[in-house]
Amino acid sequence: MSGLRKHFFTSESVGEGHPDKVCDQISDAVLDAVLKLDSNKEHCRVACETYVTMGLLIVGGEITTDAYIDIQKLARGVVKEIGYTHPKYGFDYETCAIVNTINSQSPDIAQGVNTGGAGDQGIMFGYACKETEEYMPLPIMLAHKLTKRTADVRRSNELDYLGPDCKSQVTVEYFDDEPKRVDSVVIACQHTEDILDNTGKHITQKARQELIDVVAKPVLKDLIDKDTKYYVNQTGKFLIGGPQSDTGMTGRKIIVDTYGGTVPHGGGAFSGKDPTKVDRSAAYMCRYIAKNLVAAGVADKLLIQLSYVIGHADPLSIYVDTYGTGKLSDEKIVKLIRENFKLTPRGIIESLNLLTPIYRKTACYGHFGRNDMGFAWEKTDKAADLKKQAAKM
Repeated sequence: MSGLRKHFFTSESVGEGHPDKVCDQISDAVLDAVLKLDSNKEHCRVACETYVTMGLLIVGGEITTDAYIDIQKLARGVVKEIGYTHPKYGFDYETCAIVNTINSQSPDIAQGVNTGGAGDQGIMFGYACKETEEYMPLPIMLAHKLTKRTADVRRSNELDYLGPDCKSQVTVEYFDDEPKRVDSVVIACQHTEDILDNTGKHITQKARQELIDVVAKPVLKDLIDKDTKYYVNQTGKFLIGGPQSDTGMTGRKIIVDTYGGTVPHGGGAFSGKDPTKVDRSAAYMCRYIAKNLVAAGVADKLLIQLSYVIGHADPLSIYVDTYGTGKLSDEKIVKLIRENFKLTPRGIIESLNLLTPIYRKTACYGHFGRNDMGFAWEKTDKAADLKKQAAKM
């Protein structure tokens, strides 16, 4: 491959037992419960934050609803499903303390949102490319698949020494902007004492190789070669994990949640926010737009930015960047966007069916590229029409 331009790019993912992801899942579980039980889900409002540390979980934020949500029962149920079911993991759903500090939404915000305006100011980004069948960058998709695979082999007891907390990182080598191989793999998995060597400071070589063979290789397949480097529990051991080892908070993994750092992020987190918050809903719409345009052949990769102001329905600006791969000018692509997509908060909610309780499923393994989850923003149902319209422009 001499003469080709080479670069490396890295993305990371964290598993469902990571403290920040524990918080994301609880916050989104609260949102789902409100959307299931509120008598008028169009007027309920949720901005739920969760904090977790050793032995303690705090749920707070601003929620307006006529539904009763048993926060204690809900939070313990999520922690149990994640896998913190025994003190050996440093956090236990039965014994952790839970504090509820939820209040109602400010009426100053409500008066602008209830009339159809955006729930906040901000900028949102969406992206799609042809690197994977999911129209996502390859590094972040591989990182997510590694953490998901780790959870699967833990739950099946194929590797019965694993705990709920884990992280992954994948470095992909590119030639002329095309991904060619995986250069390095990082796997960090919480585990029990069963796999420590005689020194008590490191996992055994057998366990290390098991993690490579059972977790990494089935995911990475022909993208790895004899030069691929593996870093498995690089400190030696990972006995202390989850909330025992680190505090967690909702919304601290925004790059994990989106595109793995390949493109900009607007700054707003997703989990725990109802869809009147454009931090979440407009980011989903941006992904929907970008994916359909790339699927339509308008560009090989495309970034879109929308901006909003609180209390005002229409976006203040629309920006696109095709990185030189566009088959149309940026101005014509913006015209296609305006003519084919509803960009007000109400229009986004209706288009993507965002008042359904699907949010906890988004809280792990990325909000995008999840074709198996049935998320409306991952559909390419507008691609055929966009292709026809683009051909006439």
